[in-house]
Amino acid sequence: MGMILYYVPEGPPSLAVMMALKHFQIDYKLVEVDFPKGEHLKEEYEKMNPQKEIPTLDDNGFFLSESTAILQYLAEQYKKDDPIYPNEAKKRAIVNHRLAFNVASYYARIVDYAVGPIFFDYERAPGGLKKLNYVLAQFDTILERQNTKFSAGDNLTIADFALVAATLCLEAIDFSLAEYKHITKWYNTFKQEFPELWTIAEGGMKELNKYNSNIPVFPLLDHPIHPVRK
Repeated sequence: MGMILYYVPEGPPSLAVMMALKHFQIDYKLVEVDFPKGEHLKEEYEKMNPQKEIPTLDDNGFFLSESTAILQYLAEQYKKDDPIYPNEAKKRAIVNHRLAFNVASYYARIVDYAVGPIFFDYERAPGGLKKLNYVLAQFDTILERQNTKFSAGDNLTIADFALVAATLCLEAIDFSLAEYKHITKWYNTFKQEFPELWTIAEGGMKELNKYNSNIPVFPLLDHPIHPVRK
């Protein structure tokens, strides 16, 4: 049956997983989930993913959700001698920290400020901007003190896929990162050294940018979990 990724083309978690699949040279099939039509809320999808979130990985009948868990699974299964997910405990702990930081703080604040207002019924506000700048300052400090090329060391790790996918949301809304020189350097280094991976990320970023320029209204997305913009 092979591997299938259920995804949305502009979704940062989907993009992070797609970059990992590309890096590990895994053959897989993409199945787009129509978010505006609520396909992720249907019973067929819920059987694969009770959280009704996107993406979902189907590896020959093994279903896995949560992009961080998917990244870790792919690395465990396919990395071989690749240092992208280190075996040494302390090095792996740093990667796991960056992944946890992304989910709990970095992407959480970015999606609240940058992505949420594109699709849901609220505006960008000073409070959200303050929280965003706070977490950007945290990440910039982490990168400064670590003083390495990538987010968890001198080599690329799966944490970079997640953090790059989060950061591109800011580029999509033309948010300047000039104040955060270490984030800027890390982000540009990824683009320059892994253009084949950035091509995947850039496609999603451009979709978000298009939506940000022309805020969509999804009349079919009228559900208490995902309230439609009015």
